[in-house]
Amino acid sequence: MFNRDRWIEIIEALNANKLRTLLTAFGVFWGIFILVALLALTNGLRNGATANFANSATNSMFMWGQSTSVPYKGMNKGRRVQFKLADVEVLKEKMPSLKYVSPRQQLGGYQGANNVTRDEKTGAFQVNGDYPEYIYQQYMDIVKGRWLNYSDIQKEMKSAVIGTDVVKSLYDIGEEPIGTYIKLQGVNFKVVGVFENPNTQGDSEEEANTIFIPFTSFAKAFNTADNVQWMAITAHDNVSITDVKEQVLSIMREQRSVHPDDKRAIGNFDRAELFAKFTGLFDILSFVGYFVGALVLLSGGIGISNIMLIVVKERTNEIGVRRALGATPWAIKSQILQESIVLTLISGLAGIAFSAGLIWFMNYFLDNNGPVENFANPSVNIVVVVIALIILSIAGLLAGFIPASRATTMKPVDALRTE
Repeated sequence: MFNRDRWIEIIEALNANKLRTLLTAFGVFWGIFILVALLALTNGLRNGATANFANSATNSMFMWGQSTSVPYKGMNKGRRVQFKLADVEVLKEKMPSLKYVSPRQQLGGYQGANNVTRDEKTGAFQVNGDYPEYIYQQYMDIVKGRWLNYSDIQKEMKSAVIGTDVVKSLYDIGEEPIGTYIKLQGVNFKVVGVFENPNTQGDSEEEANTIFIPFTSFAKAFNTADNVQWMAITAHDNVSITDVKEQVLSIMREQRSVHPDDKRAIGNFDRAELFAKFTGLFDILSFVGYFVGALVLLSGGIGISNIMLIVVKERTNEIGVRRALGATPWAIKSQILQESIVLTLISGLAGIAFSAGLIWFMNYFLDNNGPVENFANPSVNIVVVVIALIILSIAGLLAGFIPASRATTMKPVDALRTE
């Protein structure tokens, strides 16, 4: 390994036919490049999709009332299901596996009619009546002031936490919103906090145009009594919300006098199930990346083996002279193996270097041109690169083994006779 003459011979052997050496090395170069690049792109897609869930508790579901499709207990089908605040307590009591059950009332929408005013400025915003736990289910950054608390709930305080776009619409540049009052359909509410989405830095139009007020204050101001429009439900970390979803729905059907087999009466959205589908999809894509990269690397290794066979055949006379001068079979074999490993590693390292450059360029582009939807931070774990190098070393040994064995089986006399 540290024999200077050996390295000179290897370099001369590789330079003897530069085009052939280059084409042989390209197979391994392309294989490792494709492997790393595919994994980086897959991770970029995975990170982008996961970022869409990063601002929310993934082990959650949402539930709302719809119309019944089956008559039950003397009531006709088509009856609208209306949740009540008491249903929340029933769920918490019967299902200790649930971490948060947050009821919500909702008013208007950010694309609806003007429903919020401040002095002479007006705007159309979504107004949500929530409980304090909701911030643990839909994460938000409170950039000014505070979030809702149970003092607001118990005292029915007219407090409001507003999105960054609400500030832009109702306030002048540099004006402090905390402590000021806004009117929600004619009812005064005091601004106690400003939030932005932690994932989009306030760029998500709908969320940035949202106002949160205490659930009890919403009920009193807009005369919704104990009605609940929908619920956000999160299970404890050791329990999958998907596994307990049917039990939750069954309890709510019983609470609202809905037929046990009526699947339409209560709508639901399982965020955990959707997240699991995304995760499974990207696991498949990662497997495809490994599989395709491995096949390309295999073809490169076969190419090196074939080329080394040709090299051994061309150097038959040289091998005969070496054997006649006393070179041992291992000395011949080790040189062939070393040439194969060197060619494999150099081309493999070049492939890793070029793929690293591609990854750097993609991240540089994203940093300077803004995020791309569903794509973020393409990268590859360094462990994968190290494993790929180890596999390349083994592939180099295997690629040179057959040619090296063939070289040592030739008798010196026969080798010298070869033209």
